[in-house]
Amino acid sequence: MAQELADHRTSPVDQFFQFSLLGLLAAGYLAVVGSGYLDGATILVTAAALMLRALQVAGLPQLRVSPSIVTILTLVYFAFYPIDYFYVSRSFIPATIHLVFFVAVVKILTASTERDYLYLKIIAFLELLAACILSSSLNFFVFLMMFLLLSVAMFASSEIRKSAQRRPLTAKVSERALGYRLTGLVCLVSLSILVITSALFIFLPRTARAAFQHFVSHKYHLAGFSGEVNLTQTGEIQREDTPVMRVRMDYPEDRRLPLKWRGMSLAEFNGRRWFNSYDRGETLQPDESGQIALSQQDAKERHISYAVHLIDGDTDALFFAGTPLFLRIDTPVVRYAVDNLRARTPNPAGLQYQVFSRLDPLNTESFAGDLTPLTPKQQQIYLKLPTSLDERIPGLARQITLLERRPGDQARALEHYLRTHYAYTLELPQTELADPLAYFLFDRKKGHCEYFASALAVMLRGIGVPARVVTGFQSGIYNPVSGWQIIRSSDAHSWVEAYLPYQGWTTFDPTPPDPNPPKLSLWTKMNFYIDAAEIFWQDWVVNYNLDRQLQIATNIESRSRHVSANWLEQLTRISRAIQGVSFSDVRRIVIPLLVILVLGALAHQFGSQAWAWWLSLRPVKKARRGEASASDATLLYERMLRALKRRGIEKPPWLTPMEFARVLPEADLSLLVEDFTGAYNALRFGGNADAAGRIVRILSQLETR
Repeated sequence: MAQELADHRTSPVDQFFQFSLLGLLAAGYLAVVGSGYLDGATILVTAAALMLRALQVAGLPQLRVSPSIVTILTLVYFAFYPIDYFYVSRSFIPATIHLVFFVAVVKILTASTERDYLYLKIIAFLELLAACILSSSLNFFVFLMMFLLLSVAMFASSEIRKSAQRRPLTAKVSERALGYRLTGLVCLVSLSILVITSALFIFLPRTARAAFQHFVSHKYHLAGFSGEVNLTQTGEIQREDTPVMRVRMDYPEDRRLPLKWRGMSLAEFNGRRWFNSYDRGETLQPDESGQIALSQQDAKERHISYAVHLIDGDTDALFFAGTPLFLRIDTPVVRYAVDNLRARTPNPAGLQYQVFSRLDPLNTESFAGDLTPLTPKQQQIYLKLPTSLDERIPGLARQITLLERRPGDQARALEHYLRTHYAYTLELPQTELADPLAYFLFDRKKGHCEYFASALAVMLRGIGVPARVVTGFQSGIYNPVSGWQIIRSSDAHSWVEAYLPYQGWTTFDPTPPDPNPPKLSLWTKMNFYIDAAEIFWQDWVVNYNLDRQLQIATNIESRSRHVSANWLEQLTRISRAIQGVSFSDVRRIVIPLLVILVLGALAHQFGSQAWAWWLSLRPVKKARRGEASASDATLLYERMLRALKRRGIEKPPWLTPMEFARVLPEADLSLLVEDFTGAYNALRFGGNADAAGRIVRILSQLETR
């Protein structure tokens, strides 16, 4: 078997087949990796197995794994599978994916028979099937195209390989040209498959998406956003540029506004954590027009309209800029007592909704709730401080606002103080603290946005101003390619809302600007195009449904009706244009064109024959002078074959020249060709220059018969 495998490695077809099969496995593997379901150990082990096998196919290392070791490893893993299912992965799909990749690693390293290769093909298909279920992003389409291309390459080379093993080759094939020709064939077939399947995808009904959504439990969460603020975390905050939300403004002038995307307000603080303990709220249903009215509209204030797409999130929080007035969404919405809005049934593929909001003309970041004065219970909630609060914190707040009397001025004074006397950092304390807020204000004096927001809210409550902490996102970055605003996980932010008399809830942001803000690099600009492609993928592939099919069908029908209504008009215009052309104009244009076409047809029909005849003139002249060489004999023999072809006689490729001469139907012609072949052999292989004259004489007879 080892000798058989070594023979296969020397074959270019077998090497092409094995590289194609490895590429097929790699495409399925990368598609699953892109879904985010594989753990680090599985990723590294599978990648190492693929690389090692590629080196083996290239002929570098030789690794032999005994069948007994394979059997032991298999038994051990099958015993480990229930442990993985119940205690490690705790889910059927991840545990099964681990099993598939274990089998893949074993087969990748030990495959040597046709049955092993069949197993690898099945494993590659299972990898792609798993990625199809787990992933809905654009990278799946990229790996799907790789899988398609390599599948065609693998099956084409597999058939050639099997044919070569069944019977010996009758002719030597150029190894150098084989790869190029096979690659060209693979690309052509793959392109044809892609075109056909694209047409089928557009017109076939959508039926499977809902089933997949119910079959797979979605594991993603909205990165960078949380339903609480915890000040006891240690270590360091890592920036992630993963897009978590996209926003499209309906009017171009609103795209550069410094907006905050409010997600959730937190009312309760225990000295270490902000949270909400409520568990009930009011359910809001859309009206007959499909929208939910959230607040009263004021024609004098500025308004914005925008669409929001939450990407792959299982969070139920809805994000808004300004004060939402009207909301259009496909699911019921729950409004809680702290002005939070949540979707009752979040979609695993991400929420999409349209909003019409009101902006404060002086502060576009502000959120304005109901202007009705707070009830005593609400006052108690938004002024409550933990009993263990350090007394220095309210004292510092009173000291800063000593000269201010109005709540709005006091809030701005505290905001300014925090912005100018403290530093921003993503580094967290290295040890858990008993009173993290006091440590931030009086000892460390640097922190991230959650520390600044918590300090301002607590200090406002300490001087009698109702306040709460809000979590959400900064405005993000505008993508000029797609027209959407990209909000990433690194844009997550916390700020404060204070209740001011006659103004309602007003936004204050005490966090100083980041001293090292991200720059608009070349990679960021390239990501604009990737993000635009991702939006197209989500809209026209993942979310492609019957409504979009009807939209396309309507457009096609409208265009066809327009064409059919105007075809007579087009014919009339053409006929009028033809009537205005004189005969001299036609002659001046058409005759040269016809001459060019005739010359081109003649060149195509007789060009190669004329060129071959021209090349054969020189060896004929040399033969008459007695100077012909062995290479001239070949040209003269080809000229003889062309002469016979004009008589309807062609030489089969499997006959030798002498065998061909003896099977000719005419006896005298057979004698002439046999005599010519003898002279050709004498000149070609014997170097007899005297035979050249005999070749020329016989050739003349054959051409004049």
